[in-house]
Amino acid sequence: MAGRIAFLGPTGTYTEEAALLYNPQAELQPFPSIPAVGSAVSSGITEEGVVPIENSLEGSVTFTLDLLISQPGLSVCNEVVVPIEHYMFAMPSVKPANVKVIYSHPQALGQCKEYLERCFPEARQMASLSTVEAVSDMRLSNMPAACISPRRAGDLNPDVEIIGRGIQDNVNNVTRFVVLASQDHQPTGRDKTSVCFSFQKTDSSGLLHQALGEFAQREINLMKIESRPTKENLGEYIFLVDCAGHRQDAQVAAALDSLSARCRMLRVFGSYPVWAPNV
Repeated sequence: MAGRIAFLGPTGTYTEEAALLYNPQAELQPFPSIPAVGSAVSSGITEEGVVPIENSLEGSVTFTLDLLISQPGLSVCNEVVVPIEHYMFAMPSVKPANVKVIYSHPQALGQCKEYLERCFPEARQMASLSTVEAVSDMRLSNMPAACISPRRAGDLNPDVEIIGRGIQDNVNNVTRFVVLASQDHQPTGRDKTSVCFSFQKTDSSGLLHQALGEFAQREINLMKIESRPTKENLGEYIFLVDCAGHRQDAQVAAALDSLSARCRMLRVFGSYPVWAPNV
């Protein structure tokens, strides 16, 4: 594994948690944006980078998809799946009944909406740049305040107190992160492959059906399919697919070869092991 890993910061985020879960011995370096993480990997500042790509409630992270589409020198070499458990913190002098304002990233506030309406119906909800920055915003507030942050943010700020645990409304809230590198992973026998492709024109009937049929006729399971605008012309799209198997597997390789003949562009983001926490 890499000695230096970039991650979407700041320190204390769920992305750092994913990076620690992936390689607890690595030297972790926070970067302020997903493109910055990609640049750190492509320029050799770090060997690998960890960024979020998909949340079970909010869907795909478009910044990461666009990075992979636009940067052919980056590959996906692994994935990490992290359960998202939100905590509420306050300073020791602030009692829950006195909280007037609650800070967090808008996604975290939305994921705790029912809890906040039930337990803090009178408190104002204020957006922070991240769930980690919410701790600083809470400290600077001129009103009794609380914040919603990861457990690690509390570990890094021992002067704050936990006043709520597991406050997310949906217990199935998980985020999938990908590990970026200069090349993907060797076959393990439990792999998936991520690709994107686009057509010369998208107004002909059956194009997508025929493309996906290359996987179906070889009995290759498609784990995800979605689209992103090409950013060239309205109504033109790039299709993104995750399929079971490694690009070096005979059936997957044959499907990709046939798919390439049908497409204007085909890019393999990488093949990598399906996340297994205890492996």
